[in-house]
Amino acid sequence: MCGIIGYTGPLEAPKILLEGLSGLEYRGYDSAGIALCMEDSRICLLKKAGKVKNLKEHCKQLVAGSSHSGIGHTRWATHGGVTDVNAHPHRAGKVVLIHNGIIENYHALTERFQLQDCLVSQTDSEVAAQVLNKLYQGDPLDAIRNLIGLLRSE
Repeated sequence: MCGIIGYTGPLEAPKILLEGLSGLEYRGYDSAGIALCMEDSRICLLKKAGKVKNLKEHCKQLVAGSSHSGIGHTRWATHGGVTDVNAHPHRAGKVVLIHNGIIENYHALTERFQLQDCLVSQTDSEVAAQVLNKLYQGDPLDAIRNLIGLLRSE
């Protein structure tokens, strides 16, 4: 089972997100990751295969108080092996995406949007992030609506 958590507010986002992901551990998963919006507007992506404790250890490099918003995910592999790079979130340009479920037409979308050379992972979710990045023309809601119209799932 996958789980998703998000936070925005005055507290340290990494702490809130990691605690939330720890609370999802009983559901079964194979990797975990977080994406943080840093105070300087950079996106920091941290992902690890295995237990949340692996991700927590990886996150020790962060400076306290450097992020107050982010998203987190625990993954149960459906496409691609259990690796750090296949863990969510996925980033494509200005897009950071977490997704639960199976995108049935991800091969067709890869071909339609000529994504073969820009995909890093083996996941259908990264395809969705890449397509959303290509669709984004300044209006995120418009891009998301267009993406949803393209996705086919079970």
